[in-house]
Amino acid sequence: MRFSSLLFLLIVIGSTMQGFTETHSADSSQAVLLVANKGEHTLGIVDPNIGKQVATVAEDGITGHEVAASPDGRLAYVPIYGNSGVGKPGTDGKNIVVIDIASRKKVGNIDFGHGVRPHCAVFGPKDELLYVTTELENAISVIDPATLKILGSIPTGQPESHMLAISPDGRRGYTANVGPGTVSVLDMETRKTTAVIPVSSQVQRISVSVDGNEVFTSDQTKPQLAVIDTSNNKVKAWIPLPATGYGTAPTPDGRWLVVAIPDANKVAVVDLGTMKVAHTIDVPAAPQEVLIRPDGRAAYVSCDASRKIAVIRISDWTVEKLIDAGNGTDGLAWAAQK
Repeated sequence: MRFSSLLFLLIVIGSTMQGFTETHSADSSQAVLLVANKGEHTLGIVDPNIGKQVATVAEDGITGHEVAASPDGRLAYVPIYGNSGVGKPGTDGKNIVVIDIASRKKVGNIDFGHGVRPHCAVFGPKDELLYVTTELENAISVIDPATLKILGSIPTGQPESHMLAISPDGRRGYTANVGPGTVSVLDMETRKTTAVIPVSSQVQRISVSVDGNEVFTSDQTKPQLAVIDTSNNKVKAWIPLPATGYGTAPTPDGRWLVVAIPDANKVAVVDLGTMKVAHTIDVPAAPQEVLIRPDGRAAYVSCDASRKIAVIRISDWTVEKLIDAGNGTDGLAWAAQK
């Protein structure tokens, strides 16, 4: 190949790569982090690039604990749970507020017609339907996000089905049933409960491994994490923690599980190869929920009592920055426009 031809080829490749980089950066710059500020009844919109909450939107209800972003990254869905904790007396929320992220306005409402305490909203990875825990019905409600219509429900067979996680293939769902201390296994296609797994006398939060082979939930009676084998729906291991665990999330490579430890104001990082805690990280008071960036670069941890979101750099497991959020910082979601 002549030098002039080679030079032309390198210029073309360089231009193409520059265009790819610019497009990739543009796509990343459009992503926002959503946070449920439950103490002030707002949805916080955080710019993750500058590490700042840039807007809040009133939820028009009391109180939203969690938030889900639509697959196209344009809408936020905030279930209005009520003014109490799980299993405690208080108001019974009956609706889900829909917020347009770009305009920062409420654009829709899903009304259940009676108190159900809707809490955790999750989009199905395959069907893109919206699944929401409705605690007082002992069920998961199935919603068409395009029409905001309730299509049906999936019974969990247990009270206090507080959190939901769905397997990567979209076929199975798992709920953490707080008071009973169990995990319900759901067939998302037939909309039936296939098993109820006893774990402890009380559990909190739930996540599924990236390969779908394991489910994790935090024992609330002992400082340990239950590891459930999804092939037989049994607890196969217990991972000791520095203190009682709470929210969990696996990294995209499947190597690590990040665990919030509220009572110790720490985050524990579990090596899923050894099933042992490999790192602990100090964070602000009362860490609650863990969200991993889709690119695996960082873990975001909401810290309830401090109005902060801790940004943990996964490459070296250090706190990169703290983001000021709202009162009662809790549920998190990643919204990237497509």
